[in-house]
Amino acid sequence: MGIIQNLLKRKSPDELIAVSKKTELKKALNVFDLMIIGIGAVVGTGIFTIIGSAIRGGLEGAGAGSAVVISMILAAIACVFSALCYSEIAAMMPVAGSAYTYTYATMGEFMAWMVGWILMLEYAIGNITVASAWTGYLVQFLKGFKHILPDFIVNFPIWLRNDYRSILTMCSQNNLNPHDYMPYLFDKIPMAINLPAIFIVLVLTLLLIKGVKESTRFATIMVGVNMFMITSFIIVGAFYIKPENWTPFAPNGFEGVFMGAFLIFFAYIGFDAISTCAEETKNPQRDLPIGILGTLIFCTILYVLVALVLTGIVPLNNISTSAPIAAAMKYIGKDWFAGIISVGALCALTSVLLIYQLGTTRILYAMSRDRFLPKSFRVIHRKFRTPYALTWLAGIVVIICSLFMDLNISAELCNYGTFTSFIIICIAVLILRKTEPNRTRPFKVPLCPLFPILGILTCSALMFYSMKSLKTSSTYFPAWLLIGLAIYMFYGYRQKRLEDQGKKQ
Repeated sequence: MGIIQNLLKRKSPDELIAVSKKTELKKALNVFDLMIIGIGAVVGTGIFTIIGSAIRGGLEGAGAGSAVVISMILAAIACVFSALCYSEIAAMMPVAGSAYTYTYATMGEFMAWMVGWILMLEYAIGNITVASAWTGYLVQFLKGFKHILPDFIVNFPIWLRNDYRSILTMCSQNNLNPHDYMPYLFDKIPMAINLPAIFIVLVLTLLLIKGVKESTRFATIMVGVNMFMITSFIIVGAFYIKPENWTPFAPNGFEGVFMGAFLIFFAYIGFDAISTCAEETKNPQRDLPIGILGTLIFCTILYVLVALVLTGIVPLNNISTSAPIAAAMKYIGKDWFAGIISVGALCALTSVLLIYQLGTTRILYAMSRDRFLPKSFRVIHRKFRTPYALTWLAGIVVIICSLFMDLNISAELCNYGTFTSFIIICIAVLILRKTEPNRTRPFKVPLCPLFPILGILTCSALMFYSMKSLKTSSTYFPAWLLIGLAIYMFYGYRQKRLEDQGKKQ
């Protein structure tokens, strides 16, 4: 019975808020900074990495075609209920850790650990996909300088810009010999390293250590360039739209629309990153809801406009899945503009990497403060007041995993983590409305309990429907949960009991 009580042991909202007020993190963010963090994370992933796959589909899922616009709206609807729930809890408990912390206050110790473990999947593993896309756009950018730069820079070896699984897949699909494309250690172990991805992760790790405000300023520049490029694409592309390219509107029917919504959902996790910065926000009760909901509305409008232009100027079968926007400009003969788009993509994906890395470290910080992780990880830099040990840890994890993880599967796994955390946030709102009915709520979810229940149902429907097609990732996700369960059983649970004994003494 004692074990069950420990598993369900909660931290009260008052206790969490009291701990957050003693935080060593620097309060430096305003509502504009939060919007930049949200837009920077959401726009880059949706427009420059996922939209092409959502339109055309992949090996394990049908594409939405021009109906990707409906997919985006469906994904946004699934998000808006969760966004409202995030806004209520974040304003009520402005504490670092996002869904992990909120779960601790509502469902207890064990579920808090599991949600924290799922958030690691959402952010750290998702970062691998974005880092790979960053490399792809860098290669496209360098090709524009083939008459200026040396060939060994423009066309550097494929094994220095891909993980070995991607190279093996490419060789298998084209009946090529892998030994011709990457070296082998002892003629058995394939050697491949995504060098540009490692470089950008290291640079951004150093930037995050320097400070959250400095990181946000950098992200502001990146987002500004990105917005200019995307707006230019919408305006220029609008003159080349051919309505006949929108037919058939939904070539794969409802299945394609649903799978498109599942893939697009990967892009929307950026607004979750806003809540991870609660302890570093100057006025969290007011600014967090504005930042979360403002990001969701702005980015959905932008997504729909880009999707209409993209599917209107390029026939379905010609849409690129790797660099859709740049390829669309090449399709209409605007090669020079395609090069500029690559610059915008690099800026967009850089901001995404920065913000995902920021979210990872803040969640780890909250978990280490609760003794789920070693105390040594929680060290704060004396000068910059940032959790530099955890920042390095997050960067190293992304670098190591990028060497062997399948990039498509990591994006799908990230989605499963996102759906799960969103469902739990909706449940948390319902629990807190019962357990803490009189607590001050600067922002309240309208039509509660209807909206939280709709959030649970829409996220669950997208998640379980996709599992019918995505066999590999739907197998890996339970495996990830089992690993997290094992870590809690053999380490986390014992550490929490040592903490309890220390408080009693």
